[in-house]
Amino acid sequence: MNGSLYKDNISCIICIFAYHFLAMFQQLSHAKVFQAYAEKIEFPTTPENLYDPIRYILSLSGKRIRPLLVLMGSTLFDEEKAALALPASTAIEYFHNFSLIHDDIMDKAPLRRGQPTVHQKWNDSVGILSGDALLVKAYEELAKCPAQQLGALLRLFNKTALEVCEGQQYDMDFELRNDVTADEYIDMIRLKTSVLLGCALQMGAIVAEADEAAQQLLYAFGMNLGIAFQLQDDLLDVYGDPETFGKQVGGDIISNKKTILFIKLKELVSTADAKELDYLLNSDIASEPTKVTKMKALYARYGIEDFAVALKEKYTATAYEKLEAIDVDESRKKTLFTLADALMHRVQ
Repeated sequence: MNGSLYKDNISCIICIFAYHFLAMFQQLSHAKVFQAYAEKIEFPTTPENLYDPIRYILSLSGKRIRPLLVLMGSTLFDEEKAALALPASTAIEYFHNFSLIHDDIMDKAPLRRGQPTVHQKWNDSVGILSGDALLVKAYEELAKCPAQQLGALLRLFNKTALEVCEGQQYDMDFELRNDVTADEYIDMIRLKTSVLLGCALQMGAIVAEADEAAQQLLYAFGMNLGIAFQLQDDLLDVYGDPETFGKQVGGDIISNKKTILFIKLKELVSTADAKELDYLLNSDIASEPTKVTKMKALYARYGIEDFAVALKEKYTATAYEKLEAIDVDESRKKTLFTLADALMHRVQ
């Protein structure tokens, strides 16, 4: 068999596996337990404009990877303690959705998970206040955690919440800068996205009373996996299959978003090619219909895809090394390794 064709077939098989694993992820026992717990939580009926948006955003559930990571982090060390981690997993889910409501307002985003965003369905003021209320509800859930672990959980949760805010601010600041470096970008996505994955896993480990060294290894696994996940997202936006990606391929190029690919191109581009890059950045898709194609040609000229893939694989490898180093039976790590593989080979 032709080597290139063989590799393409293997990649296709991996992507199909990843798609089906992520589809089945919600059917895992942890997902069912979390769903049952979350459905029992009731929000007041009034004032409607405070609580209806909360019910609405929570109804637009995605794969709920973050709350399930809390339960998986706990099960890794003590299966019997997983039930005690349910309030912490709910707190993570509430915080994540609180951040989405506010992010959508700042980004003026019209859609979230294919449906109107909270601020679009109501208004900005309602979105801000309902998001704040959801954050308070997250702390209510945390207060239900075992008393002996509550201090450690609160310290980690507060540290992570502040880091997520820092990451969002850096992301907004970068929109006004033309000199963002690759290292700055990695640190921004670490704060904005990755620390919450690490936090979720470590919170589960805290509830399971894992030792500090094991907690830190699990946190590092989640954080590095989160960075790799975002880099994969940047790659998919440019090189993903339009039929499976789930959104417009090339959207980041069209909007001049400062992804790792764009930042590295800006760093490497020659004086001659800089003129073409400036032209593309100052063009919209109406005035330059081939903007995406021409930008991809520039990426190819400077090996940008290979650079981004190598960087993603570096963080993925580091994540796997951290998980491998945790001193528990290898069979207990299987689900986390499988989830990581699926996330890194997803097609959407």
